[in-house]
Amino acid sequence: MEMSLLISAVEWVYTHIKFSDVVLALIGFFLLSYLREKLLSKGGPVMWPVLGITPMVALNKDDLLGWCTRGLVRAGGTFHYRGIWFGGCGSYGIVTANSANVEHILKTNFKNYPKGEYYRERFLELLEDGIFNADDELWKEERRVAKTEMHSSRFLEHTFCTMRDLVELKLVKLMEKMATSKRVFDLQDVLLRFTFDNICISAFGVDPGSLAMDLPEIPFARAFEEATEYTLARFLMPPFVWKTMRFLGIGFERKLKTAVRVVHAFANKTVRERRNKMRKLRSLNDSYDLLSRLMQREYEKEEGNYFSDKYFREFITSLIIAGRDTTSVALVWFFWLVQNHPQVEKKILSEIKEIHGKLAYQETNEPFKVQELDEMVYLQAALTESLRLYPSVPMEMKQALEDDILPDGTRVKKSARVHFSIYSMGRMESIWGKDWEEFKPERWIKEGKIVSGDQFKYVVFNAGPRLCVGKKFAYTQMKMVAAAILMRYKVKVVEGQNVVPKLTTTLYMKNGLLVTLQPRYG
Repeated sequence: MEMSLLISAVEWVYTHIKFSDVVLALIGFFLLSYLREKLLSKGGPVMWPVLGITPMVALNKDDLLGWCTRGLVRAGGTFHYRGIWFGGCGSYGIVTANSANVEHILKTNFKNYPKGEYYRERFLELLEDGIFNADDELWKEERRVAKTEMHSSRFLEHTFCTMRDLVELKLVKLMEKMATSKRVFDLQDVLLRFTFDNICISAFGVDPGSLAMDLPEIPFARAFEEATEYTLARFLMPPFVWKTMRFLGIGFERKLKTAVRVVHAFANKTVRERRNKMRKLRSLNDSYDLLSRLMQREYEKEEGNYFSDKYFREFITSLIIAGRDTTSVALVWFFWLVQNHPQVEKKILSEIKEIHGKLAYQETNEPFKVQELDEMVYLQAALTESLRLYPSVPMEMKQALEDDILPDGTRVKKSARVHFSIYSMGRMESIWGKDWEEFKPERWIKEGKIVSGDQFKYVVFNAGPRLCVGKKFAYTQMKMVAAAILMRYKVKVVEGQNVVPKLTTTLYMKNGLLVTLQPRYG
């Protein structure tokens, strides 16, 4: 009886409802859902039925950061989003540029907002349990160890000498070659090579030689770039897609696996060679790099091995991310901005001349001293202002452990992703005033000294418990490179190139920055 009624119902539907009616009904439902979401979005991006925010992200992929900023401005600083269906717990969340919300996330309710499983899972192959992928007690221990060693006078002296020698003996020589030959070159590539060599020498005692005169291709450096780029792709698609690709070993997942293998091989080789040196000499007290200091610390502990080889591998990978990409990317945007603001360049040069002596080339061979770099207040302000507009890490992500309410009233569900857009925060009139678009170093100077400002409005170096332990190192490096180049050369950007950010975890210039150098002497 029931079966006959079901068959009769199906026959009635088949007879009386046309396929076109079903299509029209679905279209109507789709449009009504769209209009409903548009009304509820309150100025933020519209959430499409089934697809969520995905279509808008795809349409704005060439200007994703700008699109996100405009959405945040319209929405009053915060908006909700939803991803594609079946995207898992990471398919919904919020994006904010509200400094009170950021302080709540990074300080007030810090324990509720770890990196989270969503982030960790995507970076697991590359970063493993390194400091940038760790949470809770593991993160606390790794940060404590890194901070203790990095702030020691012995390591600070070593890093400064390494940096100074690399600038004077390699970078300046390479710049001289480029200027003499009047060659057009990619400044971003050169700066990435410099910071890569610098972090490898300072932190691991290994010179990869990527800043050599012939600018050789370094397989490890290339693999590292590819690994970070392919990892980012996991954030742009549902888990069932990239996990299937990983299982089958196809597409970008296959390339990611290959790149990670090269990165880890470099790290493993470095650790193995340092272990062998320790066993042979029974001491690394004559080595001042960070890896050697940690191994020496381990050796002196009575309980035996304190750090595993895996720990050191994770340490190497994390330090390269922290020391290579961030400062080099910051510098390339700085040089581009300075080229477009000659009045700022003039003030920087005046400051260098006053502190370091005359600008005549023959009289600038003396390397900068720590005290001289510390006195370059306007240069630091210009670098700080450049980072406000073009932060090296444009967006950060956390994941809520429990339901929460942010200071602006936004409700956060358990397991939701919470993004704060550092790029957008640097473009908020509510934070920086009506002149937010201006490249204005003066906003960071008061009575001849640097004004640090509210760290939760300027989150370039993170804030709260996760404040960057290498902030001073980064500023010293940037100031030394910027001063060494600007005092000798005018950096002239080649006209006609499209200078835009690249969609990745670090704010690279998508097409690099082609420049020529014009000597300031003669």
